[in-house]
Amino acid sequence: MTAKGVDSSVRYFAHSEVRESQSDMIEDGIESLLSEGSLMALAPTGIGKTAAALASAISVQRASSDNLKILFLTSRQSQHRIVVDTVQKINQKLGQTEPPIKLVDLIGREGMCQNVDRMSGKCDCEDSLEGSMRDELRADMQANILLKPTHVDDLIQNSRRINLCAWATAREAVKSCNILVCDYNHVFIDSVREASLPSMGVDIENTILIVDEAHNLPDRVRNGMERRIISNTFRDARFEVQEHLETAIELSSSQGEEMNLDEMEWAERSLKRLQSKMPTWFSAREKELARLDEEDMQIETRDLLQEMESILNETLEEIPEGRFSSLRRLVAQLLSVRVDLENEEDDERETSSERLASFISTCGQYEDSAALVLVFDKLLDEPRVRSFLLDPGVVSGPLFAACRGSILMSGTLFPAEMYRDLLRLPDDAERGLIAKDYDSPFLSERRPVLVAQNTTSRYTERGQNNTNNIRDHIIEVLRNTPGHVALFAQSYAMLDMVLDDYRWIPWGVQIEKESSRMSKRQVAKMVDNLYQKRRTKDRVMLCGVLSGKLAEGVDYPENILDAVVCIGLPVPPPSARQKALTEYCQDKFGANAARRYSSHQPAVNSVLQAIGRPIRKAEDRALVVILEKRIRERPYRFCIPTNLQVMRSQDAERTGRLAKRFFQRFPDPAIE
Repeated sequence: MTAKGVDSSVRYFAHSEVRESQSDMIEDGIESLLSEGSLMALAPTGIGKTAAALASAISVQRASSDNLKILFLTSRQSQHRIVVDTVQKINQKLGQTEPPIKLVDLIGREGMCQNVDRMSGKCDCEDSLEGSMRDELRADMQANILLKPTHVDDLIQNSRRINLCAWATAREAVKSCNILVCDYNHVFIDSVREASLPSMGVDIENTILIVDEAHNLPDRVRNGMERRIISNTFRDARFEVQEHLETAIELSSSQGEEMNLDEMEWAERSLKRLQSKMPTWFSAREKELARLDEEDMQIETRDLLQEMESILNETLEEIPEGRFSSLRRLVAQLLSVRVDLENEEDDERETSSERLASFISTCGQYEDSAALVLVFDKLLDEPRVRSFLLDPGVVSGPLFAACRGSILMSGTLFPAEMYRDLLRLPDDAERGLIAKDYDSPFLSERRPVLVAQNTTSRYTERGQNNTNNIRDHIIEVLRNTPGHVALFAQSYAMLDMVLDDYRWIPWGVQIEKESSRMSKRQVAKMVDNLYQKRRTKDRVMLCGVLSGKLAEGVDYPENILDAVVCIGLPVPPPSARQKALTEYCQDKFGANAARRYSSHQPAVNSVLQAIGRPIRKAEDRALVVILEKRIRERPYRFCIPTNLQVMRSQDAERTGRLAKRFFQRFPDPAIE
């Protein structure tokens, strides 16, 4: 069956008109999915990639005799709503000609339930409901969800109105849905996948995966495998085991039943030994780090595991049953520990028992693999050990091979071969891979990109003169831009250095600055403030960092940003982790790709992500100024997509002239 044979009329495309680039993406998506392969779509914002990806996936799903589910994976709740709205439009278009598409929108439990008890793992959402009433209300709510695609926020609101658990209701509805919208974690984090997908009746072998903002996936997989411990982790885990034992004894006494607590008591004694002995190991690593005069250092995974195992076996109560058997025995008990955390916010974090168990398990899993490294460093005065996954493909590769096809899409999925290599996407005779760049006809004209030739963030060239040049370009952008401007620097330190005391900023421009620990709610409030200031005709310069909360993962609809200024390249500084990553890439992908994959391309892609923030649809327009001359120099110029046309600006005066000319030509987003 060919792509056109499945559906030549783009039946499942949400809109009445289809542009050529959208039609191409739909056909490419169908062709890839029919061979259970992958489509890597480099598709900028505004091209309609969500609608195109859904049209492809639904076409193949409905042409299949198997009961396939589409998993639309995204980390942004704003994208959740776009998917729900798009499927609603598809259903309206289908009318009575065929059954409607059933969709469930799901986020994490902490976002859907008001309170979750750590001891029992249960929420109190339905405490006021009798069993029969609960079942009836759940059935009605599930029927409504499957009848009309419902955004998760609306589901939560409707469920709380009748004291129903939105999370449990949605998970049960997944069993009967066609499309599940959820976070990457449900597929690409082992513990989450194993706990969620089977219970919802989802089999990865019968799913089509759509990965939104797929450029984020390698780091999301890596971050999902990051574990850390400090010396006090053993002490805190022991306290939790003691609390668990006390609760279990009280429960046993009140119920008049005896409980076998021998294994948990062994775990408490084992943690006591680790609490006593491991500080010596941490102290020795601190001295070694000081002797090397480094910020961090790599340590051998096997050495740390053997150290802990030998401590556990110092007082042999029984003969160990194999390699690291005592550690495995300890992990089993740690994972069964249940304690009541004090603060409500603690529902969102791990216990020390869970943290230690995850750390030991991860180390054991990758004991003999170069794909994971352990790094010893200090946070303030606290020594710690962290695990870093260097190769996300060891996790993602088997999953992409197991599913029934995938579509990965992003405006910065560049270069395609890098993401193919990092994610280990299947690419063989049976399961083909299509990598394609879908041009946006309006970007070059409505989003000019200027590169300042007299600015840089290179450490050796920093100085007051360079800082003054950066400020001069920003001043000219602010003077000639009618509305809000976003400023993204390579780091918070660089941002603080440029902003300094704000006295150089033109009068009338208000500063809104991102902080490193901002919550999602604070970010949303900051973005909402832009619309309020537009109504009062006030101007704002929104300040953040590249790859930060404001530069990625946030939508700025209605052309609320008129210009974006990016300062520098967020090239990762030297570290033990970065050295290990570069060496791993060299061994796996070759010397030519090593630095590009590990350093240069991620830095450039963070800039490309930031400059894509203001353009959300074809009618939008925005000026982009990159204050970093290196982006046009080796090796970074090879990291820029060929379709990104840039203009050089020798100085701030030229930047001002070009900005003025641009906004005279496009004074209002509605003017085409």
